[in-house]
Amino acid sequence: MIAVEHLVKKYGDLVAVRDLSFTVEQGQIWGLLGPNAAGKTTTMRILTGYLPATDGKASVGGFDVFEQPNEVKTILGYLPEILPLYPDQTVTEYLGFVAAIKKVPTAKRRDAVARAVKSTGLEPVKGRLIRNISRGFKQRVGIAQALVHDPKVLILDEPTIGLDPAQIIEIRSLIKSLRGERTIILSTHILAEVTQTCDGVVIINEGRLKASGSLQELTASVRQNEGVLLKVRDHADAAPAELKSIPGVEKAAAENGEIRVEWKPGIDLRDTVSRRVVEKGWGLLEMRPLAMSIEDIYLKIVSGGVEP
Repeated sequence: MIAVEHLVKKYGDLVAVRDLSFTVEQGQIWGLLGPNAAGKTTTMRILTGYLPATDGKASVGGFDVFEQPNEVKTILGYLPEILPLYPDQTVTEYLGFVAAIKKVPTAKRRDAVARAVKSTGLEPVKGRLIRNISRGFKQRVGIAQALVHDPKVLILDEPTIGLDPAQIIEIRSLIKSLRGERTIILSTHILAEVTQTCDGVVIINEGRLKASGSLQELTASVRQNEGVLLKVRDHADAAPAELKSIPGVEKAAAENGEIRVEWKPGIDLRDTVSRRVVEKGWGLLEMRPLAMSIEDIYLKIVSGGVEP
């Protein structure tokens, strides 16, 4: 549904996007993840036709962004980082105005606005001036204007920026409710956003692709060892040395009140490790598999530990 090939964007001597390539399949939500000034917003503006590229190709829904920009805009909704709102209009007036700009037929405009209001939970404030509604509702209005012409693709730039925790949860839930009906790219530098909302992620830094794939694929690409974390009732100090003696175990060490045991991928020593703990009478309280957090994955990838 979305394809980017060798995209380059230069501002004079500054290269904001460098040979960037990735794809997003239909009906999925993907995160465009990276630190500030990584090139996320520039990439989104190119995909939406707001900016020309210096080099490369991009297509949305089979339409070339540079050769067929009008066709792209008919199937694409865009939420920029700075909300495009008119504070002296009511919510419904504003959405009607946007629907007209986006060439929704007059006979269908009222229904289009009503559908966007309902899908974004704006009924309680639909008759109020935009200047008098909360930041969370304003963000919903921004998403509603991106939805009002019923696009197949949504591009959302930092959709939860500036929101309080309750509002963030509401906006994430709203975005997830659109999964399947539409293909969505959202940019963020908030790592939890990816795990809470996205099916996959594209990680960029300094305009370069660092990695892309599902979270499972990225975890597999950076994790070197398999293993478990243990909690035991007794002899926690002596346990690491004993567990390290098990054939195949690479590492065993105390860590934040737990015992971290690691072995190479391709083998499974969970039964052996748990049996040793039981035989020694240490009192096995808990055993769970090692799992890399999105923070661990992100830092390893951005630091250059993984090739895209």
